[in-house]
Amino acid sequence: MSLAEVLIYSDGGARGNPGPAAIGAVVLDPTTDPPTRLATVSERIGVTTNNVAEYRAVIAALEAARAYAARTIRVRCDSMLVIRQLQGAWRVKQPHLRLLFERARALLADYEVVDLAHVPREDNTDADLLVNAALDQA
Repeated sequence: MSLAEVLIYSDGGARGNPGPAAIGAVVLDPTTDPPTRLATVSERIGVTTNNVAEYRAVIAALEAARAYAARTIRVRCDSMLVIRQLQGAWRVKQPHLRLLFERARALLADYEVVDLAHVPREDNTDADLLVNAALDQA
């Protein structure tokens, strides 16, 4: 399936920092009203930090979005760090985040138009619910 654009919302979280962590994301077709949910991600990723979880959530969402061969990708995330680093506004100072940053940038390179935006947590509830659902699984 090929779409003009895809919108993703992603979130990652750890209970403790580091602690048990999970990722959540939704992939949407924003050209429909309401936007059509194309894919979801909700999984535990072991013990890690919040920042690693946030990056892994973006990466998982971008990988899920590849199936739709869109020219435009819109990424919404409540991690200011991840968004600013992917925009090139902030340096990636932590060595353990460098590979995750590079993987996300490589996935973004497949798109003609990339729109990265930080959103408040209250505007990222679907992805947040997916994170917590994964963390709540025994």
